[in-house]
Amino acid sequence: MRAARLWAGAAGLGICLGLGVMPEAQAGPPIRVLLASDVQQLEISSDQTLWVTDEQNQAWSYGSVLKIKVRGHALILNGKPVVTDQLTLRAGNHDLTIRLNGNGKRTTVQARDENDALRVSGVVQLVRRGKSRLLVNRVDLEEYVKGVVPAEVNSTWHPEMLKVQAVATRTYALYQRMLNSTRDYDVVAGIQDQVYRGRQGIDARVTAAVESTKGMVVTYQGAPIYAAFSSTAAGVTEDAMTVWSKDLPYLKGVECPFDIESPYYQWSASVKIETLEKNLRQQGFSVGRISEVAPQSYSRAGRVATLKIVHSNGELVIRGEDLRKAVGYTIVPSTQFTVQSIGQELVLSGYGAGHAVGLCQWGAKELAELGYSFSSILSYYYPGTELRDAALTQAPPALPASPSPPS
Repeated sequence: MRAARLWAGAAGLGICLGLGVMPEAQAGPPIRVLLASDVQQLEISSDQTLWVTDEQNQAWSYGSVLKIKVRGHALILNGKPVVTDQLTLRAGNHDLTIRLNGNGKRTTVQARDENDALRVSGVVQLVRRGKSRLLVNRVDLEEYVKGVVPAEVNSTWHPEMLKVQAVATRTYALYQRMLNSTRDYDVVAGIQDQVYRGRQGIDARVTAAVESTKGMVVTYQGAPIYAAFSSTAAGVTEDAMTVWSKDLPYLKGVECPFDIESPYYQWSASVKIETLEKNLRQQGFSVGRISEVAPQSYSRAGRVATLKIVHSNGELVIRGEDLRKAVGYTIVPSTQFTVQSIGQELVLSGYGAGHAVGLCQWGAKELAELGYSFSSILSYYYPGTELRDAALTQAPPALPASPSPPS
């Protein structure tokens, strides 16, 4: 019965299996990935000589290990001070291994090895901005995509789904690169943009998916799209207008009955009322002792748009996403939930995971297993778009403000 329902849903896609072969794409531009901010000290190593260059193009060479400490405007390189606003580190075409120590703030909870290391290709830059030092990885676009795909989906999934993720990842990165040329980085290595773990997790399946789609991006009117994606829609995907107040014609809700095998399809969570009060105050909401929390309005797709909170100082109306942020995105995976109060706890029962705008990863997985091509799946979740070589695209129009992350 389940297979029949899924096939019926897939038939409604109005798309054909297979697609003509696209011309081979050109190599992509480098992407600047923010790995960490407010860096205090780190260690860079490689199996080759390390070359360091400052902003004046003065260069030094080191052995296979370089230890760096931040001391005000100066950097201590293996015990010797250098006053510079920017350092670029490379080891020819060899990978660099990074170990962050001290109070440096990573941009993502990266899956690192037992030595707390992150291995990356390309070059690494340490940039001073105000009182902080940013750690940025300048990496080839295709190598960046390889570092994101296994961090965002399971590399054992269907090859067509891995291609879907590769194209969406590449599209999002190029979109951000085109709009952030005046910034020190294009994307953040965490869920703020796309999770990136350097060389970790790259296997033959990931490499094949990335290389077979090399340079391909999803476009609307000739420009890369804001390729939003999330884990599990559990129903209808959402309009970007509903979630982010952005009217993007290619981010409109579509039916998604394909993700019922997702471990996040159905969930429940609870939070202490006292904890919710504290977290809402930390977010800047003026709230007293909470006596009632109830959904007030819903999106077209049936997700909680706003909630009314009755408390000792009056009433407060917040967005469903505000509640997710206050409780924790991992605790409340989506805004598709019902609310029940039990004593001093708020109990939520819901479906799906993520903002549900654009591509549904688990839905795409099911469609790939049903025989649909990566191009067909992308055109379904991003209606009105087409695939193009990245080299043939134009810059997208700037949005008034950055939307929420794609994952």
